[in-house]
Amino acid sequence: MTTLLAFLFTLAVLVIFHEFGHYLVARLAGVKVLRFSVGFGQVIARRKDRWETEWALSAIPLGGYVKMLDEREGEVPRDQLHQAFNRKSVGIRAAIVAAGPLANFLLAILLFWGLFMAGVPATKPVLGKPPADTPAARAGIQPGETVVAVNGERVQSWQDLHWRVLKGVVRKESVTLETMDTARHYHYRRLAPGDLESESLEKNPLRGLGLVHDLPPLPPVLGDLMPDSPAQRAGLQSGDRILAVDGQPITLWEELVGRVREAPGQDLLLLVERSAGPLEILVVPEAVAEGAARTGRIGAAPRVDPAVLAPYWSVVSYAPWEALQRAGHRTWELSVFSLEMLGRMVLGQVSLQNLSGPITIADYAGQSAQGGWASFIGFLALVSVSLGVLNLLPVPLLDGGHLLYYFAEFLTGRPVPEKAQEVGQKIGMGLLALLMFLALYNDLQRLFAG
Repeated sequence: MTTLLAFLFTLAVLVIFHEFGHYLVARLAGVKVLRFSVGFGQVIARRKDRWETEWALSAIPLGGYVKMLDEREGEVPRDQLHQAFNRKSVGIRAAIVAAGPLANFLLAILLFWGLFMAGVPATKPVLGKPPADTPAARAGIQPGETVVAVNGERVQSWQDLHWRVLKGVVRKESVTLETMDTARHYHYRRLAPGDLESESLEKNPLRGLGLVHDLPPLPPVLGDLMPDSPAQRAGLQSGDRILAVDGQPITLWEELVGRVREAPGQDLLLLVERSAGPLEILVVPEAVAEGAARTGRIGAAPRVDPAVLAPYWSVVSYAPWEALQRAGHRTWELSVFSLEMLGRMVLGQVSLQNLSGPITIADYAGQSAQGGWASFIGFLALVSVSLGVLNLLPVPLLDGGHLLYYFAEFLTGRPVPEKAQEVGQKIGMGLLALLMFLALYNDLQRLFAG
């Protein structure tokens, strides 16, 4: 229910903001708006305002639209011709169309601005011991080093580190870390991601490079269990302490994770300590794809004492003006990165598995909502940027396709012929159908294959 409500709220906010951008600029330009609809298909609720705009809620909640007075879509009374969309100059029509995606970027800036002023809880970018034979180990990274900057860009949290490293990995660039050790000496560590599989790096770039988070050792005590997970089906409970796996003693959470990851689809006999006394429970970790390999997962999180983790957390916040600057910069970075990823997918340099559809978005909406208000607002901002970028693509049927037509009209001095627009619409429908098929296929793969 949390996932469903979070997903519907996300759609409602993003659609309303996007369509209100079209609506507001149209009204300011003197264009009559006939309908503002949230959703597609059959109208299930409607109300008209004094300007004769019908505000509607439609049956299919996967988008929305603004319908304007237009001679191409029906007869327009003579006394309203000056309010018709098609009678406006090419510049005004372009402004109305561009206002939707720009509203999404504005929403992202406002959300990031509020987050950066209120303060974002984040873990400190302190590194643990890197696994052997990884780029981090070969670069000489030592446990306890704090990352100060990545490729010259300042880092203040583990989340910042992940974002900066991801950008370098996708661009197939070397990653240079500026670190500070426990004696406050500075070092430059250069990591070369080129010798690793790009697919595994895209899924978890930090793990692929050997960058391990320095966190306190956790006891092997179960916390939250995922619904219908192998752990829950086997009868494990929150609060269970794992004493041994297949007869081998377990003292740390990492040891338990290691044993589970090594046994996808295999029986594991757990010796469990519970209030009623010790008992044995058989669990079979589900197989999860991780790059070219498959690892095990039982769907259990560790129980963590907040007091133990307190020294590893910080709250990053900024003054209003600096927060606004950072919000604009983050929105710009995400927009450019999204375009880069799309371009690299087209060129075959990045896996198409990075495309996500409504199922994955709904899943992330639910997870972020359960993670707290800051997590959910960050998610909203990210999806708003993605929606803005998607709509600006020069594909017929999208806002970017209409802008392409208007640009051609500006250059030639006459509208694009209707026949050419019809052909473009068919091509656009084909491209969008292919994109939606790939996104939905990836969603189902993630859902059923982990």
